[in-house]
Amino acid sequence: MTRVIAIMNQKGGVGKTTTTINLGHALAIEGKTVTILDMDPQGQIATGVGLNNNDGLDRVLLDGAKIDDYIVSARDNLNIVSAGAQLSDFEHVSIGGATRGHKLRLAIEASSLKQRDYVLIDCPPSSGLLGINAMFAADELIIPVSGDYLSLQGLSRMMHILKRAESLAGREIKLWLVMTRMQMRRRLTQEVRSKVLKYFPGRVFTTAIRENVSLAECPSFGKTIFDYKVKSAGGEDYQSLAHDILQGRTS
Repeated sequence: MTRVIAIMNQKGGVGKTTTTINLGHALAIEGKTVTILDMDPQGQIATGVGLNNNDGLDRVLLDGAKIDDYIVSARDNLNIVSAGAQLSDFEHVSIGGATRGHKLRLAIEASSLKQRDYVLIDCPPSSGLLGINAMFAADELIIPVSGDYLSLQGLSRMMHILKRAESLAGREIKLWLVMTRMQMRRRLTQEVRSKVLKYFPGRVFTTAIRENVSLAECPSFGKTIFDYKVKSAGGEDYQSLAHDILQGRTS
């Protein structure tokens, strides 16, 4: 059964796209078939794997094109669908009423993606029409939370967005959290992690993603951490996070 997972946080700088790319590649290395959908108009998924941000979800959402026509192979077992240069225009679509929020879900259901093990959706840092489409299409939501107090405020806003999306969708969206950009020696980092564990027991993945220079460098080369420096803290952590997801390991 395909797991459709949206990776979302309104707060920038928490490693949302970094997590989407490297988690996707880690799952692919584990033998799972993975497709990443880039719902962020910045189009960084394609760049992060060394491809061009050609037409993709912009044509699917704006023109009703088929997702299958825009699937591109990025690595063994790993495909992507780029954002496309005009994806941001979808935020301004006014016709279609409530059905506008379900365009991505319907496009996925009509595609070959339901034959994949995982579909990961990289979401924009907003709760607009693109974000709503991602949440309505997803069965699960991963919120990356970095080790600072502003992230806790961002998490609070995300919970309101999640509850609203669940109410509109008429179903539960399974929630997970992953601690990212963690500087483990900092007292603040440990305090933030403790608070998240306290308020979300059983929902926080066991692995914390440590702050790592290689993770920051690899997108500029169009490489994932597994292409760039697999034997690094970033490589170890995202491989471990993939195992968390596969085995359901949480704290």
